[in-house]
Order: sequence, then C-alpha cells, then structure tokens
Amino acid sequence: MKIEQMIDTWKKIDIRFIDLHFTDIIGRLHHTTVTSQYLDEKLFEEGVPKLDGSSIKGFAEIHSSDMVLKPDPSTFAVLPWHNSSGKTCRMICDIYNGYGGGRSTKDPRYVAQRAESYLRELGYDFSYWGPEVEFFVFDKVYWDASNPSRGLSYYITSREAPWNSGEDIQGYPIRFKEGYFPTPPQDTLMDFRNEVCRILEEYFNVEVDAHHHEVATAGQCEIDLKYSTLVTMADNVQTYKYVVKNIARQMGLIATFMPKPIYGDNASGMHVHISIWKNGENIFYDQEDEYAELSQTARYFIGGILEHSRALTAIVAPTTNSYRRLVSGYEAPVYIAWSKSNRSANVRIPAYHRGRNNSTFKRIEFRTPDSSANPYLSFASILAAGLDGIKHKIDPGDPVDEDIYRLTSERRRELGVKELPRSLKEAVESLESDREFLKSVMTDDLINTIIELELNYFYEVNSKPHPYEFYLYFDI
Repeated sequence: MKIEQMIDTWKKIDIRFIDLHFTDIIGRLHHTTVTSQYLDEKLFEEGVPKLDGSSIKGFAEIHSSDMVLKPDPSTFAVLPWHNSSGKTCRMICDIYNGYGGGRSTKDPRYVAQRAESYLRELGYDFSYWGPEVEFFVFDKVYWDASNPSRGLSYYITSREAPWNSGEDIQGYPIRFKEGYFPTPPQDTLMDFRNEVCRILEEYFNVEVDAHHHEVATAGQCEIDLKYSTLVTMADNVQTYKYVVKNIARQMGLIATFMPKPIYGDNASGMHVHISIWKNGENIFYDQEDEYAELSQTARYFIGGILEHSRALTAIVAPTTNSYRRLVSGYEAPVYIAWSKSNRSANVRIPAYHRGRNNSTFKRIEFRTPDSSANPYLSFASILAAGLDGIKHKIDPGDPVDEDIYRLTSERRRELGVKELPRSLKEAVESLESDREFLKSVMTDDLINTIIELELNYFYEVNSKPHPYEFYLYFDI
C-alpha cells in the first residue's frame, strides 16, 4: 500500500492513534504512539524523530543516540483493543540513525532484510519459513528477585497443574509430559487459542494453520503460523507474541515465551522449518534421492547448519534459561546431527508424505531454537549458516537414524555426533570463535553487542545463590 493510500485509509476509518513497533536486539517488542495528525507523508518518508537509541540496550551510545522510526505501510493493522481512547492502528518500523545516518546496523529487522538480499545475490528467489512457536499460559505467577541477598523464589499457579491441591483443583490436571493433544475440559485453553487465531487473522492478516495443547502440563500451547518469507515471518512471530500476551491479559491469564519455566517437564521450543526456492521450484526437493527426497543443495545447507550449530545456539537460544531446555529427557535437542523423522537430532527432515505432488513441502527443520529467540536475528543467522554450507559444499555426513539420547558416548564418537553448548557462556564462546559466516548478514559491531549483552546476563544469573543450592549444600 502506498503512503498516500495509507493516510487516506486511516482518515476514512477514523484512526486517532498510530502505534509504532520495533524490536530490540534481545527480541523484546517496543513501541511509541503518535497521533494521526502528527504522522504525515513527510514523516513517513523521513522517519519519526522519537527514538533515544541509548535507552534501548545495545542500540546506540549516549553521545550519538538520536534515531528515527520509519513505518512500513505493509504492516498496517487496526488494533482490536484501546478503542475506548480512540481507534488505534500499529505499524512495524525500520530504524535509521539520525541526521541522515542511514539504516541502523543494530536494527534486527535490517539484519533480516539483509539476509533476504544476500539470498537473492546468490541467485535464489526467496526462502520460506515456518516456525513452531511454543509458549505457556498460566493463571498467575509470583516471583521475588527484588533482594537477592534475602533470597530468590517463584511460584506458578495453573488450573491444569498436577501440583494443585484443595481449592486449587478445578477439573482434570494434566500429568507431567502428558499434555499433548488432550481434549477439553482437560485442555482448558482451547477458547484462548481460538481467540488468538481469530485476532491474528481478522486484524493482522497473519494466517494460522492449526493450534493445540503441547506436551507439558500447566498450559503449554502451540499455534502454527502458515509459512511465509523471512522478513514477513519474523514480523508475524513478533505480532503473534504481542497478540498472545494481550489476549491472555484480557482473559485474566498470563503468557510467557520463557523457554523453561517448569522443572521436570518439557520446555518451549521454536522449531524452524526452512526451504529455498528458485524459478518457482523448491530446490530442497529431489525425487531421485531414496533416503528423504532431499537435494544435494539441501544437504549442503544442512552441512552449514551442523558446522555452525554451536555458534548459532548463542543467537537462537539466547537466554540463560534456554540451557535448562537443552538437556536430555525432554525432547529438546542436545546433539548435533541430522536425520529423517528423528526428533533426537537437531536437524530433522519431516517425512509425512512423499512424491512430487508433495515437493512444495520438502523442508528441513532446525530444532535448536527456542521461543525466547529474536526471530529476525535467528532466521537471518540460520540462513547465513545454511548458505555458507552451500557455498563451501559442506558435507553433513551420514544421517543418524537412531535415538541419540540412548547412544553410548563411544557410539556417538563413532558416528561423529557432537554436543550443543550446555550454557549460555559456552554458546557465546562458540560464537566468538566461529563468527565469519555471519558477516554476510551482520556487522562485527552487532555480533560484539550480542556477545556483550548475553555474557552480562550469564554473569548476572550465575553470580546469585540459587534456592536449590540450599537444598544441596546447606548442611555441608
């Protein structure tokens, strides 16, 4: 939609406020709100001068912090809330440095746009992305981290939780690891997910394929978005998170994309499905391949992801909590390997159907990412790793068609299976030593900022006593 058409549209439907959204390096969505009278055609072109970049972690230094927001008209959507104060719309923005300084290289959306440009430079048309973003919905969450010297604690309440007792029991609790596809009334969140899907489709033009309760107890959910191109899908993931949190709040619930809020049960992943297209064909498909109808190009792409998996983990699993998920026993990947239809490998080739009639669905699934990841940086980094594999013809080796969790360490060594990092610090160290492949989509300055931010989070968490340490060591 052209800018003049956009302005005419909001005048016709009486838009009073315009919410300008952008994403920080960590992946949090931010906004500022302007009036429809303020945002004219000139500001659309030049950018809204309302952003102090030094107040957003990692964006800018205080001595050069003036930044502008340029709204993308294609992301226009009328918000289904806030109507009591005046009809409000939102647009996602690109971030520019002030005083004609050009695009900000710290803007995650710019990184995703660079990745799409790099793909085209290599002769491909576009890539399709289909993330499975999981999350939890609780009734209430309490935590106390205000005074670490006094102690740290948290408590989760959920009508589905098996730890409920007495008056807290409101139906049929879901046992640990038994939350996959139960029907109502045991699944208490079907109406919630229906409403999220309705809002996404009717207000934000985000297509949804399906939704369901996930494996974990206490409200783990998944809503599957229809595949789309890289930047559009990253926009859609941020919109998805925004809508989930707002609908939960309206229903008196609270949603979180923190990967592992519950001990002893599955965590929330973001399995990412990818394919690359050229001249109207899915170049990952090869009918002649007997193993998985997978082309040599796709195998090289897998080789790149496996080669750079440890470094990628710092970006696609970017929190200290991410590494509570990446442990054996909870369906999350721990080992670096690829396979057909094998969920113990961190790269999987879905194998539901075969034949040329299903060639459009041929894809790879990268299972390492979790739902705390910044989708712009994650998708761009995954693409950069895969394209590096194609460029250098990196052989992924033989697929591992065994339950890798059950293999002995000797057998894993024999198969050449390596491990993912076990902590955020280990992941960051891997990124420091293997960063060259990212330079097609990111600047050194951004990579350094990611490393600095994540190390700070690691040391913040690691330096504080943990409640479980009292249980283990108090009598030592």
